[in-house]
Amino acid sequence: MKISGVDIRPGNIIEYEGGIWRAVKIQHTQPGKGGAYMQVELKNLIDGRKNNVRFRSAETVERVRLDTKDFQFLFAEGDMLTFMDKENYDQISLPRDLLGDASAFLQDGMDVVMELYDERALSVQLPDTIEAMIVEADAVVKGQTASSSYKPAMLDNGVRVMVPPHIGAGTKIVVDVYEQTYVRRAD
Repeated sequence: MKISGVDIRPGNIIEYEGGIWRAVKIQHTQPGKGGAYMQVELKNLIDGRKNNVRFRSAETVERVRLDTKDFQFLFAEGDMLTFMDKENYDQISLPRDLLGDASAFLQDGMDVVMELYDERALSVQLPDTIEAMIVEADAVVKGQTASSSYKPAMLDNGVRVMVPPHIGAGTKIVVDVYEQTYVRRAD
């Protein structure tokens, strides 16, 4: 589906110069002289390169629709992560860096959504939040009673997050996977 260059929005997947790119940031600019254009920061979904491109309203790009499929995380082996297709039980191994920092939050049996283009996996989406156990939390500094004061804590997966002072080791909390922040105490 062709769209105008100024209609690109963050998250759109487009075909540009023979590659598949995701729009990360956009900025609409209308200079005093000349026509308006859209400044778009693109990230290549295949090799991870970034590129800044100006699109004028007369230019069109091909918008790509990605197929999404439900997968289940099975196990990690070195730098490779193995997932299973929930429909036909096929297994697929992907490099850990495809997920970035979110890979630390993968748990055995976790359901994920994989985005595919021509049967090739481009990205893996984890649930927005997960439950994790705090294994180590710093002591509260005496006299620090401001409601915005947080202290560092270590989760069972090795990720450090900032938690409120009343949360201690052994507490189960809900963590935002992509922001790596404390959301609330788990029920």
